Amino acid sequence: MTHARLVELATEWLRRARCGIVLSEQGCASGEMPDAIGWKGKCHSIVIECKVSRADFLADAGKPWRKEGSIALGCERYYLAPKGMLRADEMPAGWGLLEVHGRKVSVTVKSKRNLRQPAGLMNEMNLLLASLRRVEVRIEPTTITDFLKWKNRLAEYNGGTLPEGVLPETEEDNPHLVN
Repeated sequence: MTHARLVELATEWLRRARCGIVLSEQGCASGEMPDAIGWKGKCHSIVIECKVSRADFLADAGKPWRKEGSIALGCERYYLAPKGMLRADEMPAGWGLLEVHGRKVSVTVKSKRNLRQPAGLMNEMNLLLASLRRVEVRIEPTTITDFLKWKNRLAEYNGGTLPEGVLPETEEDNPHLVN
């Protein structure tokens, strides 16, 4: 099992967990670079750290955001590893354990749901803003705002109506806009 394959499985698992936004291996100002992180409604975030060896798992404990949990990302936090490599009793306080057996990811230990603190939320915001900036750099000279208004241009092109199957923004299923 490779690290890249574990990251792929982690992002798939986050999507099945109904995370509408999923990023992998993107860094933030604190230095933390989660293997996978996803957000669902009400800014609830889930971080997954992928480990292919015990040595990598043990080294992870020495990182600043592991020693000082208040700056860490994730309302929920999981380690993902091949089945049997890590033990439930080795998980840091509140962390969950996901295990891969074949192609299936199973929850061995559930994470607590309230691990993120205010500094961690600010680091998540930094990660999202940095990721948006990366997108904007790639779509220049178009701005993100103009890029997100593509439906307006599409409707304009079609004589004022959206093509069949394209919903107006007000009808999109976007839990991040729900209070």
